[in-house]
Amino acid sequence: MTKAELIAKIAEQASISKSSAEQSLNALLEAIQEALASDGKLSLPGFGSLVVEERKERKGHNPRTGETITIPAGKVVKFRAGINLKKQIQ
Repeated sequence: MTKAELIAKIAEQASISKSSAEQSLNALLEAIQEALASDGKLSLPGFGSLVVEERKERKGHNPRTGETITIPAGKVVKFRAGINLKKQIQ
């Protein structure tokens, strides 16, 4: 599903215009980004949680040359599905 398809689905289900749905979706995405940047976690009961975790430096290889490289440490966002989402998917 693309962002445009998601906006159309939100507009249809909430009986609002597509522009209002897009503004709502953009506001939600900004709020999620701010929460992860400041707190490092966001929990939506029943749906799941987003958590910022540290990834250690590790070794990798360049598939083109086969050369061994060092992949630097960094932060990644991980999603953990909630029980309601898991049930709906199965």
